[in-house]
Amino acid sequence: MSRTDEMIVQCRRSTMASRSKLKKRNYDSEARGTLAGLRVLDLSRLFAGNVLTQILGDFGAEIIKVEPPGGDTLRAWKVKGVSTHWKVYARNKKSLCLELRKPEARELLLRFVPSAQIFIESFRPGTLEKMGLSPELLLELNPKLVIIRISGWGQSGPYRRRPGFGTLIEAMSGFASMNGFADREPVLPPMYLADGVAGLYGAAAAMIGLREVEQNGGRGQVIDLPLLDPLFAILGPQAANFRLTGKPKPRTGSRSSNSAPRNVYKCKDGKYVALSASTEKMAKRLFEAIGRPDILGDSRFRTNADRVIHAEELDAIIGAFILERTQAENVEFFEKAEVTIGPVYDISQILDDPHAIDRGLLADYPDSEMGEVPMHHPVARFFQTPAAIRNPAPRLGEHNRELLRQLGLSDASYEELFRSGVAAEGDSPPEAIEE
Repeated sequence: MSRTDEMIVQCRRSTMASRSKLKKRNYDSEARGTLAGLRVLDLSRLFAGNVLTQILGDFGAEIIKVEPPGGDTLRAWKVKGVSTHWKVYARNKKSLCLELRKPEARELLLRFVPSAQIFIESFRPGTLEKMGLSPELLLELNPKLVIIRISGWGQSGPYRRRPGFGTLIEAMSGFASMNGFADREPVLPPMYLADGVAGLYGAAAAMIGLREVEQNGGRGQVIDLPLLDPLFAILGPQAANFRLTGKPKPRTGSRSSNSAPRNVYKCKDGKYVALSASTEKMAKRLFEAIGRPDILGDSRFRTNADRVIHAEELDAIIGAFILERTQAENVEFFEKAEVTIGPVYDISQILDDPHAIDRGLLADYPDSEMGEVPMHHPVARFFQTPAAIRNPAPRLGEHNRELLRQLGLSDASYEELFRSGVAAEGDSPPEAIEE
């Protein structure tokens, strides 16, 4: 790094640190979580697998990220040259960098299988078998191994070999067709929704698989975890509703098709608040708060069903009242009236919010590039056996020597593997994908 680059990094660190109101925390490398002693071999790439293993890692599992020489693709998702996604979602993990296209690397990986309890991969269906790492072989080496296979569409079915990008799943699952406004095109989520939901389901699936092995005396097994199924599952009873009505759920913007009023309203200062009065008691309290108790006597708004039909007229009344006040004034006013309202925040407001700061929703952890990197608190909060952020995200191949020594390899043997390209160390791949 040149002297100029060093000065830029130092400037970036000091600027970021001076602005932050978050609590300062350090990594607790001595913390032991509930899952201490659980070894996970993670061959997945990008988001779903990293969400899954972050959850397990936060609660003490040893997560061994088995990366190719180019690194997990998540490393390449950068903002201003910084791999922020990797920093946040690869915490509490170890990096083992092997070139699995070489037979020697494959044999090294297989030697770790007997000591692992969970094995995770996210290749296109059939790829693991072509690599010589079939589930049959893995279970032969370790009959109690729980194998989680992440893909876009599943290990079976006519679409199984399609690329498994979350965008495609968010479109085909029905999510996009429900999201947005009726007079506009369907809207995809602005984040990695399909991957994130699959990661959450995957963490639960891993624990269910382990329960069978450890408590019920069962054997290991393969768990088929596509991105499609979890996202589709959380969209509600769409199929049942369609069967009853014959109509797909329409796009309603921020309104609800089940209750009213429920919407996002603009404030005097250009910011927004979200308001939901989905019960009769709350609706009555809202109308009294804005000085319009007569609304419930209007045939258009007498019942919740009436209000859903006439949501546009109702929103005009509520919106006019809210538009006369700033976001902060609206929140204060309606909270005093015990009406369910909340501000629509962007990330800059979350970073300044007293509740988020007090709860430690985010905290600043030491970072070599940013000075401090804000990371979310482990979810959920266990009172007796809390999770912990023990270590920062690893450098590529950072734990090669440590892990391969466990197989009996000497430093000299490792150096030979390194020279021959079986193992690798180094920085992130140069072709960064900037957000």
